[in-house]
Amino acid sequence: MDILRIVLQVILVITSAFLMLLILLHKGKGGGLSDMFGGGISSGAGSSGVAERNLNRITITFAVVWGIVVVLLGLLQRVQ
Repeated sequence: MDILRIVLQVILVITSAFLMLLILLHKGKGGGLSDMFGGGISSGAGSSGVAERNLNRITITFAVVWGIVVVLLGLLQRVQ
């Protein structure tokens, strides 16, 4: 059980870091962090729907994995 808990905690840290990065890359009302790094390029090439949809899919996938890991860690805590 200890090995499983350690593996889940490592996955939780990794997914948390990637979630923060992915959320900051999203384009918000003000343009987001992606506009800061892309500058004027993002207004023309970055506005493609495919890139934004892929970013959404990746973010949702990481969020689901993060949520599952949190639930599993909670269940492991209850068992012990």
